[in-house]
Amino acid sequence: MRFAFILDPMESLKAYKDSSIAMMRAARNARHEIWCIYQPAIFWSESDGVCAEAVHLDVRDDDVDWVFRLERRMFPLSEFSAVVLRKDPPFDIEYIAMTWLLERAEAQGARVFNRPRALRDHSEKLALLEFQHFSVPAIVARAPGTIHAFIDEHRDVVLKPLDGMGGSRIFRVRNDDPNRNVIVETLTQDAERTIIAQCYIPAIVDGDKRILLINGQVVPYCLARIPKAGETRGNLAAGGTGVARALTARDREIAEYLAPILAARGLFLVGIDVIGDFLTEINVTSPTCMVEIAAQTGFDVAGAFIAAMEKECTLPA
Repeated sequence: MRFAFILDPMESLKAYKDSSIAMMRAARNARHEIWCIYQPAIFWSESDGVCAEAVHLDVRDDDVDWVFRLERRMFPLSEFSAVVLRKDPPFDIEYIAMTWLLERAEAQGARVFNRPRALRDHSEKLALLEFQHFSVPAIVARAPGTIHAFIDEHRDVVLKPLDGMGGSRIFRVRNDDPNRNVIVETLTQDAERTIIAQCYIPAIVDGDKRILLINGQVVPYCLARIPKAGETRGNLAAGGTGVARALTARDREIAEYLAPILAARGLFLVGIDVIGDFLTEINVTSPTCMVEIAAQTGFDVAGAFIAAMEKECTLPA
């Protein structure tokens, strides 16, 4: 099969831990062609529909010289067996425009994972509002008075922008925090941007668990991202330590409930975040932690993803 991966610049990827590279290595091991596409290279024309300039890759196991570029070619996206969207946020207008183009590519017969409409419909910070029975009390607002009332009621909360990733611009705010006004002003950009506030979960000291769902199936291990000393964020990008663990009964309850629902909507790969007993995020753009789970447990997550995608690609469109 011929697989295309829509990526951030390859120079920005860290081969020793990047899930996208793990996927490409698994695809290589299964003897598939691997092509790379950058977002600006995707376009639509009247004659050929949605196309892109793609680079044929020779992917290697060396974490320094991990890739060799073989050739460049222009393809209609429908000529790939699968197009795997692994572009990181920001989920800005350019990202949305890409999903519109990819949706037209689907109409021409392309298979895109995750499906573009499903990406637009599932905000990584807000999709969990549909599943309130699994989540902590929260509020979504941009009016400072509304946010401050929530802080006063719950006394210890976490504030997040809706477009962040990797733990960026996340603040823990207590009701007696002398900086709470400026934090709310900064995050909402003086009431111009909507944010989410969630009750602080003390179980974060035991890790923010990333659980991966592959086409409705639950990976049996999670990666607990444990905050470094003095931190409340477990994100690896914020200095957290990743420890792979078997799923708890509560982890499995949440994951097995969400997995078939999200898969039916076209979300082939999802990373849900669970702290203690609570669902905190549903990550759909470029979920990570495959490498760490595989290294610590022996469970080949990237291989499972490629095998599931192979199976999906053999089904009628």
